[in-house]
Amino acid sequence: MTDPSFASLTTLRVGGTPAAAYECLSAEQLAETVAKLDRDRDPLLIVGGGSNLLVADGDLALSAVLVRNEGISLVDDLRLRVQAGTEWDQVVASAVEHGLGGIEALSGIPGSAGATPVQNVGAYGSEISDVLTRVRLYNRETGADEWVSAESLDLAYRYSNLKFTSRAVVLEIELQLEATDLSIPLRHLGGERVPLAQARESVLGTRRAKGMVLDVADHDTWSAGSFFTNPVVPTAVADEIEAKVGEDRMPRFAAGDGQEKLSAAWLIERAGCPRGFPGEDAPARLSTKHTLALTNRGKARAADIADLARRVQDQVREAFGVELHPEPVWVGL
Repeated sequence: MTDPSFASLTTLRVGGTPAAAYECLSAEQLAETVAKLDRDRDPLLIVGGGSNLLVADGDLALSAVLVRNEGISLVDDLRLRVQAGTEWDQVVASAVEHGLGGIEALSGIPGSAGATPVQNVGAYGSEISDVLTRVRLYNRETGADEWVSAESLDLAYRYSNLKFTSRAVVLEIELQLEATDLSIPLRHLGGERVPLAQARESVLGTRRAKGMVLDVADHDTWSAGSFFTNPVVPTAVADEIEAKVGEDRMPRFAAGDGQEKLSAAWLIERAGCPRGFPGEDAPARLSTKHTLALTNRGKARAADIADLARRVQDQVREAFGVELHPEPVWVGL
């Protein structure tokens, strides 16, 4: 590997150099590498597509374990088995090509397949939990290489019990899809169902317009995608915010038990952080296409991204009393 730095391994293009980097080309090699590093008590970081990591600059006292096992296979007519290192968008493209529906709304999401259950990735009214049946894990606590059910992962909005725990490493996933000509109802199309290929192109087009499809030539896409999760607040708080802003149609969605999910992007903009914030001279700034993406303008360092994130959090907290929580995992910051 010519450049093992996290600046080359992550979509934010920032981060220092690990003490060592191990490329794992099979599930077995991945499990064995993690097991050896754990036995030797060497700190490690699992790296798939690098789309959900914000890693500190400088020399880092940890090893990067690179998930590079790739492959998609049919278990039967409707079930896909996917190696963890497979590029996620390739999985969606393959499903659509074979007339299998259920994940077309997740087109264009960067990263690897193994990362999808960790934070239950989702978009446009769809989540991986809708189709995930089981996951093959290397359990770092017991040393077991085992398949576990999706239900055992406590999947919720951008959450699983794998997230932030490092208790296990995803080796493979299985998805239960549907033989169909039409997509699931797509939120960005008002709930309409369209042919699978059309749905995929529509989602990709919408994501590109928001700078959410990685383009190495476009700094407006050097990001970790949506940097903050949409906050869930009591209905009374949502009412207060809507009254304070005084706009019709504040985006708000029922989240059960007297709770509502708000749009982080909407809150950020109304807290005084418009697209391109804080300005053209800043090395890190909000995307000019979508306020939920924090971008590296080519020369940013990890600290610049972190400072911008904290500044946005502060302004939203001061304006509305709402705490925004980052989606990416912060390492060494």
